[in-house]
Amino acid sequence: MKARFLRPPHSVAEWVADAVRLLGPLSVAAAFVWWDPPDAGILALSLPALVLPRFAGARPAFDVVFCITVLVAAWSNVLHLYETVPPWDLVVHFACTGTLAAMAYLLLARLAIVPLPLDPATRRATPIVLVTSLGLGLSAVWEMAEWMGKTFVDPSIFVSYQDTIGDMAAGGLGGLVAGIVVARVRLLDQD
Repeated sequence: MKARFLRPPHSVAEWVADAVRLLGPLSVAAAFVWWDPPDAGILALSLPALVLPRFAGARPAFDVVFCITVLVAAWSNVLHLYETVPPWDLVVHFACTGTLAAMAYLLLARLAIVPLPLDPATRRATPIVLVTSLGLGLSAVWEMAEWMGKTFVDPSIFVSYQDTIGDMAAGGLGGLVAGIVVARVRLLDQD
């Protein structure tokens, strides 16, 4: 995994993926200068996720989609889109949880914990079931983090039963759709 991460880009698509990834630290700097330090902190939370495609050896197209999705989710918080655009929260939970669950599966596959998704020995249903489960798990963790934030950090963070269930349902559905994609589309570069 370390060799994949450190490998320099070889194609235009890989350069584009790395350029999108660079938007992460630039976003943190911009938020620190033009917004508040907590906004920069929110964007900084996305930085570890932005390097995951390099470790997994994701194909450049999925790398770009993944990084853009993570950045949109982070910026949506800074720009208060979750509060001002009513369906936006569910759309982002669907898209971001799905891409995160797919990436988690790819990382687990690279670590030989789960089977490679398109290996002939892998049943087609395996990635669908596991990515859906990862999506539901990630949704639960995210909602617990929101609850902890409201309880221990800032009581103004919006948390309600209906919002939590809706977010988890959207995340689970995103995981299911991502699982179908993982089972059918080559998302990993071949080594």
